[in-house]
Amino acid sequence: MEPIRVLCVIPGEAEGVSMIFAKNQVISLQRAGVITRTFFLASRTSLSVLINELQRFRREILLFKPDIVHAHYGTMTVFFCIIATRIPMVVTFRGNDLILHPSISRLRSAIGILFSQIAALRAKRIICVSDDLKDLLWWRRSRTDVIPSGIDTTVFYPFPRDKARSKLGWGKEERVVLFNIGRDPIRKRLDLAQSAIDVAMAICGEIRFVVLDGYVNQKGIPTIMNASDCLLCTSDSEGSPNIVKEAIACNLPIVSVDVGDVRKRLEKVRPSKIVKRDREEIGKAIAEILMRSDRSNGFETIQELSLDRIATRILSVYKTVLRETRNEFGVS
Repeated sequence: MEPIRVLCVIPGEAEGVSMIFAKNQVISLQRAGVITRTFFLASRTSLSVLINELQRFRREILLFKPDIVHAHYGTMTVFFCIIATRIPMVVTFRGNDLILHPSISRLRSAIGILFSQIAALRAKRIICVSDDLKDLLWWRRSRTDVIPSGIDTTVFYPFPRDKARSKLGWGKEERVVLFNIGRDPIRKRLDLAQSAIDVAMAICGEIRFVVLDGYVNQKGIPTIMNASDCLLCTSDSEGSPNIVKEAIACNLPIVSVDVGDVRKRLEKVRPSKIVKRDREEIGKAIAEILMRSDRSNGFETIQELSLDRIATRILSVYKTVLRETRNEFGVS
């Protein structure tokens, strides 16, 4: 079989950390032998920009001649794709493209979800990053694969905490809790996290509370994770949060509410805890993890989610799409 040609559509810009998990996936697909090109959709809200992008996208298709278009997000990203071309399509749903987004207007979020659900009818195959997202589809579940985003285990891996703290200038005896707000502190529930930290400090003493935002240098995150004692996750909604999988790979214990696929990811990880969305319970769990001061066994459990293994699973989806398309047209 000739190499599969896939035009990947990702919202946002080529530079920066936005949608970094999708960008990394494209690179891993190239290593798996897929010929890829990436189209970065400049806007999902401006009609004039979308019209210009439509012309640019169609030129890209004429030049690249893809076998498959892979939309790496739902809402307007995948809706744009189904309007622009009849080429066989794969869509990956990642979270807020199927879940109401608390940080934007309810109407806008609902319209985005409607676009996702309509586009699902047109897609040849659907990928959801968690079982919970698959359950939210109105139709086409039989054509849906659950494949989480992969992580780079050559970047995220355990190394000595004291070495990491020396790089950061942190004290060896400090108790450190890591929290990620990305660019969405409301959905990530920074308020609940801070409240739970207050509870934990009343039990075990002073805590350094380190908050990552969406602009932090990605190269430094493995060091921060290896220097920390616990990752805290309190989000109202998630798909398959990469920050959790990266922490697992760094043997960083985790305290999390039951959100997205976190419960599944932590099934074999010790020590770590799933707790109710309650400041007292979260705080007590944090204190317990901090007072144990142990690393987890995460790295040995996360290998199935390495970028290359996930790329192999996605390549299998592409092959299924091409086989089904050829059968439809009677091509052997």
